[in-house]
Amino acid sequence: MDKVYEAALLLDFYGQLLTKRQFEILDFYLNNDYSLAEIAEQLNISRQGVYDNIKRGRAMLDRMEEKLGLVHKFLQQKDIALEILNDIKSIDVSNMSVEDAETLKRVEEKIGKIVES
Repeated sequence: MDKVYEAALLLDFYGQLLTKRQFEILDFYLNNDYSLAEIAEQLNISRQGVYDNIKRGRAMLDRMEEKLGLVHKFLQQKDIALEILNDIKSIDVSNMSVEDAETLKRVEEKIGKIVES
């Protein structure tokens, strides 16, 4: 998995457990693609301060994931939902009743929403 994507997921899951400053800096860095210099200018702190906050914040996110594993579980469930979606798409609906085919289509759409999130 892409490291930036993984870090952004960690921030989504655990970001509110960081200090306000760490969250703000990591949000700028990961979600808005700001450079260290841009963040430093925006927050009126040094680039070293930005770097230190990113490093400490990321370490805290990693520790939380190591202990709780929420991102890992989320990604596993997303993979399973994708497998289910692929299985549903492979079902031959020509021998089904109209009602069953419509129900299957609704299930497919709902699982598709899970996979896209």
